[in-house]
Amino acid sequence: MTARRVVICGGGTGGHLFPALVLGRTLREKDPEIEVTFIGSDRAEERALMARHGVPFIPLRVEGLKGRGLRSLKSLALLPFALARSFRILRRIRPHLVVGVGSYSSGTVVLAASRMKIPILLLEQNAVPGFTNRRLLGRAEKVAAAFQASLVHLKGKGVFLGNPVRPEFSRLPRKIHGGRIELLVFGGSQGSHFLNTAVTAALPFLRRWKDRLRIVHQTGKADLAEVRRIYAQDGFPDAVVEPFFDDMPARFGEADLVVARAGATTCAELIAARKAAILVPFAGAADDHQRKNAEILAEAGGADVILESEWSPQRFAATLGGLIERPERLKAMEDALAVLAVEDAAGKTADLALSLMGRRK
Repeated sequence: MTARRVVICGGGTGGHLFPALVLGRTLREKDPEIEVTFIGSDRAEERALMARHGVPFIPLRVEGLKGRGLRSLKSLALLPFALARSFRILRRIRPHLVVGVGSYSSGTVVLAASRMKIPILLLEQNAVPGFTNRRLLGRAEKVAAAFQASLVHLKGKGVFLGNPVRPEFSRLPRKIHGGRIELLVFGGSQGSHFLNTAVTAALPFLRRWKDRLRIVHQTGKADLAEVRRIYAQDGFPDAVVEPFFDDMPARFGEADLVVARAGATTCAELIAARKAAILVPFAGAADDHQRKNAEILAEAGGADVILESEWSPQRFAATLGGLIERPERLKAMEDALAVLAVEDAAGKTADLALSLMGRRK
């Protein structure tokens, strides 16, 4: 019997890459003979992540279009070459299904798949569809939606399945809150300069809780030395400050509270792990999708939200201090996230992908 072949395309950030990797792994668990190939951008970080996971990966030289000003001219110039390369790759692999996980690096591959009559499944991780998925929606058989709220935008093709996340997050035991609170701060896989500077600026206002607070902070590479210096200078010498944590599920398990952006995968991991959060949506996110993601968690009662435009060190310290003084609220926030959880999102998405294979258009 000929092995079934799947191409999973997209990437650019961990928010797109991790669901892609989880889906690929789940497909192989369900069918050990299946051949999964990943196509993404040629960014060094993306190449390195795929190499660490040991998966077949084909880089594509392509860049985003939206919100790039004059740089969009370069992106437009690259598109014909990326589309031609996408056709060549698909002719060589001859996949039974192409899965687009969003971002600009999925666009030309999905477009080529549509022209070649290859079935297409899109993954939409955000509360509102991104630029690429909106343009590709008409070419897909189905769209797996992470949030029920996004179904209204998907023209009848959406299926609410949740966002595939690493199973380690959903297996974490609930933490009993009391005594010292562990705060996990991170700004996505590449770090966040805004969060790095904003959280450290609040340290003088957090000194009253210094003995009841332990901070673990993922900074990215650029701000590492400066953030470490400020923690030591402002009386938090035991803060754990690293550029990147490879063991994020374990870090979630140890944390009582998370401070983070509101990217799709971060939100999905918070929901799966039932972890209370203070979310600070990235103000420059396309279509303000991070704010809309954060609002869904806040409306459920599982997160507090502080917009960049409303941020101040005093407000953040007051929000965090309130949770330190009332740890029972952390449990209530965790319990509230259950309403957003989807059991076995990765398995359900893989089942949908398998059902679409071989359905030539």
